[in-house]
Formats: sequence, structure tokens, C-alpha cells
Amino acid sequence: MNIRDIMRASPVMPVIVIDRVEDAVPLAQALVAGGIRVLEVTLRTAAALESIQAIAAAVPDAIVGVGTVTKPEQFAQVKAAGARFAVTPGLTDELAEAAKAAGIPLLPGVMTPSEVIAALAHGFDAMKLFPAEQAGGLGMLKALGGPFANVLFCPTGGVTLESAPRFLALPNVACVGGSWLVPKDKVAAGEWHVVTQLAREAAALKA
Repeated sequence: MNIRDIMRASPVMPVIVIDRVEDAVPLAQALVAGGIRVLEVTLRTAAALESIQAIAAAVPDAIVGVGTVTKPEQFAQVKAAGARFAVTPGLTDELAEAAKAAGIPLLPGVMTPSEVIAALAHGFDAMKLFPAEQAGGLGMLKALGGPFANVLFCPTGGVTLESAPRFLALPNVACVGGSWLVPKDKVAAGEWHVVTQLAREAAALKA
């Protein structure tokens, strides 16, 4: 799958922070049961790589990817763990080259027109607008749609269940990133039915 296919597979890409490896598989199963297949597991915890491995092995219906990639060497590591795509908060020449060398689809983070131009120069025409709310949200995406009509975005950062439909209605938005699908307290308590319900609401947002 290329990155555009992955973005179109779920209207919301949950931004997932996993503290305990044992939560990974039931969490992924709960999201998939609710209709959300694309999962971005962030490299923000010690459990992240092992969690990606566990989900890739046990939840075949999930399209598991990795987020918060900030170092070139991480691309090969996450691909070996079973990640099918990667997401970065920003983009450097080194990250772009490392992603290509690892052969993993990349959704690079951008915030300004100059960064969009830089990403395009590296061959990326699908990007994460991050942090979306601070970058100007809907207004910024509408403005970027003029000079960059061929670029597809996934706004992430400050997007909610309430604001998501407005983002998804834009022609240059394929999906949104959201952490509201995986509330920390519900995950800690193992309340997977709540996660499935949140996923169901998110899956119904398809533009």
C-alpha cells in the first residue's frame, strides 16, 4: 500500500501512546472492531517497538504504522518490527533519505509552505499538517490548497470528534490524526468497549 491508500483506509488515524506492551493487542483489536484499521503507534515510550511487533503479528486486519520518528536509524528498526508506514513530526533531508532506503511509506510532518515545497522536492505529495491547530487549522489547509492542489493532508494536533468533520470536508484532507480515540485512563483500565465505541463514531465520519 502507498501512503495515500493508507490515509484513505480510515477517516481518523489514532495517535497511540502505549505504556504497557500487554495493552497493545487488545487496544488494536478494539479499534479494528470499531472500524478503524490504520493505527499510528508513537515512538514515545519504551514499549513502542515491541507493541508494534505484537500488533503486526496478532492483528492482521490492522494497518499498523509508527509515529514520532525523529532519527534516520529508526526507519529500519520499525520496518523490522512490522510497521507498514511511518509518520514524522517534521522532515529533514536525512529522514527523507532514510525512509526511502528502508522502503517504508512515509507521511512527513509539515507546518509551513516552505516545508511543503521541501517535502515535494523529496517526492512526497501526502503530508501531515502538524501541529494542525497551531498551524492555522482549516484556514491554513484552505490556503495551502491553492498553490499545492496536488498535496493530500492529514491534519494532526488539536483535532477533535467535533472538529474532524470540518477538516474531512476539505478536498485536500484524506484523514485526520486524533488521540481522543485512545483515552489514557480507559486504556489503563482495559475498558476496550469504550475504545471500540469511540472508533465506531470516528469510522462513521468518512467524508
